[in-house]
Amino acid sequence: MKITNCYLLILCCLCTLSGFSQKSLDGGNLKYRRSSLHRILIQSEDFPKKEIVTNAYYNAPFPEKYNDHSIDVTGLNPELFMPTKIQREQAGLKSSKELRQDDMNEEESKLMIDNFLSKEKIGNKIVGKWFNRQEDGAFDMDLIASRGQYDVTQLDVHIANNSLRGNALISDAGEELINNTFVVVSKMNFVSNEIAAKIVLGTASKVAERIENNLIRTIALKLADKIYTKTSEGYSVWTTSYLYKLNWNDSISTVFYTDLWMDKKNINPARKTAFDTTNLFDFEYVGSDKVRSLVLYSKTGESMEEVVSRATIRNIDRNYVKLQKKYDVFKTKTPLFTGYPITAKIGMKEGLKGGEKFDVLEQQIDSKTGKTIYVIRGRIKVDKKSIPS
Repeated sequence: MKITNCYLLILCCLCTLSGFSQKSLDGGNLKYRRSSLHRILIQSEDFPKKEIVTNAYYNAPFPEKYNDHSIDVTGLNPELFMPTKIQREQAGLKSSKELRQDDMNEEESKLMIDNFLSKEKIGNKIVGKWFNRQEDGAFDMDLIASRGQYDVTQLDVHIANNSLRGNALISDAGEELINNTFVVVSKMNFVSNEIAAKIVLGTASKVAERIENNLIRTIALKLADKIYTKTSEGYSVWTTSYLYKLNWNDSISTVFYTDLWMDKKNINPARKTAFDTTNLFDFEYVGSDKVRSLVLYSKTGESMEEVVSRATIRNIDRNYVKLQKKYDVFKTKTPLFTGYPITAKIGMKEGLKGGEKFDVLEQQIDSKTGKTIYVIRGRIKVDKKSIPS
């Protein structure tokens, strides 16, 4: 089997790697197949500093370990996609209360997002971008070839033939590129820490008042006041994100290439309409996570806008790190940079603290099927002293 390259996949592992003797793998120039990502922000009801938080979200740097697969739909108005009474009943939820977007629980929010993804044909738009769909409905393989390091001419030819490697290339492109496309739908809020601190203070004070020993009760009340003073300062940025993965498999691929595909040489209005209206492309819900970042008043002369913007961007970064750690399918890949010592270009921004363990995978071509496969060549552990910031 032919070895093409070697890279690192973030996974939970058990031991350390041995056997690399070369000094450099030239990881700085090595191309690799990243997962692709599109981000959508839920348009929440009014909250303090909403404009600053929203602008910071849209201006935040795109996560560099993912391909930017942004489409023209970047916002979601919940009022237009509220789950119906029937949908809530089918999901086993109480349907008597009147839903408000800021009062929805996780299941109700998920139903609302599902409605949005379906009605706005987000799956069709995501797939359309993969195949560089034009106004006349024509597709091409340029983006897939670029991200997958394929020869675009060969890919175009292979669509029309049945060669072993040709079909394997198309299959690889689907499994490794299109099938690893994600949509993260986020809801943000900006709240005064004093509100939450007062709730905690009230609860702690009630508990302390029940203490019979006067000395211990006094100490408990003073401790509650101290905690309140410490935690009531400033604000917090809250982000809740819902992670979705595009569904793409052999059966979907077959229908696409057989019934929907056309290029500039074969424009067919019926196929254009069929792609626009099909429900073939949908999403799998992976899960969600929440992140809170503290915003304190600046002591360095920064404006409130600068402080809030920085905290918002930090909050977004932490949110992606938590999603990556929580869900294996969303974990990022990165090439090894050197072989001795073994290094890779990831650090604190990706949430590393030291002690994390990684699989090292080698990309190979299976001589029997012509498909790309990955073989575990070893396992490595992060050295806390060597983590770049």
